Amino acid sequence: MTELEEYYNKFNEEKRLNSRHGQVEYRVSMKYIHKYLEEASGRIAAGRGADEVRGEIKLLDIGAGTGRYSVALAQEGYDVTAVELVRYNLGVLKKKASSVKAMQGNALKLNKLADDSFDVTLLFGPMYHLYGFDDKRQALHEAKRVTKPGGVILVAYCMNEYSVITYAFKERHVSACMEQGRLTEDFHTIPAPGGLYDYMRLEDIDALNEAEGLQRLQIISPDGPANYIRSYLNQLSEEEFELFVRYQMAVCERADLIGAGAHTTDILRKIK
Repeated sequence: MTELEEYYNKFNEEKRLNSRHGQVEYRVSMKYIHKYLEEASGRIAAGRGADEVRGEIKLLDIGAGTGRYSVALAQEGYDVTAVELVRYNLGVLKKKASSVKAMQGNALKLNKLADDSFDVTLLFGPMYHLYGFDDKRQALHEAKRVTKPGGVILVAYCMNEYSVITYAFKERHVSACMEQGRLTEDFHTIPAPGGLYDYMRLEDIDALNEAEGLQRLQIISPDGPANYIRSYLNQLSEEEFELFVRYQMAVCERADLIGAGAHTTDILRKIK
């Protein structure tokens, strides 16, 4: 069992996704997933209604976790395949929905999946845990390979500044991080041996896209400040919380805010 598997066997992924900060991330992400699923439906429909062709739209969820996205989208009628590394998470996912084609696999080598197979591909979890440019590029390359030409890939990253502000400064580990060489002079994180998360800046993401020849359609911050203010979100009334979700929906594309949140989702087109 890998360290990652041990971590997710103990980590309550369902609790995180159902928390208020998790709901913000999920709901904003789903808005954009639906946008590009509807685009794919429009390409296929050719005079038919979008609902009629929904089952013909093929979606891949790489690093699907316990199926928060893949199960919901399968229930909407899309043809969903889910790949998950951690056996425990895969078991939870399979119990939720038999309609999802769920399999164990590694984002670095999707050898069970054919080239040019999916209209929309989600690569949400793996980039959090892959270290170094080469491994991240390989995961992005595999996502590109299995996506149809003209298809869309949504890629999620953990962001550098969230880690620096929370772990280094808020939790007061900054001096130790500098002494241990875990932060550069310009405060770019360097993964610790045995660590589970890697953090990105926008220039790092841009370099991956350039290497793989992918066209950016949009880049968004799905959670914005939600992770920074968890305790305050929990104090909001339902009405106030809905207003916060509306706020994040309204500002998630703003260039001056992207990169400051805990996560960034890059939305890319496979040209060829």
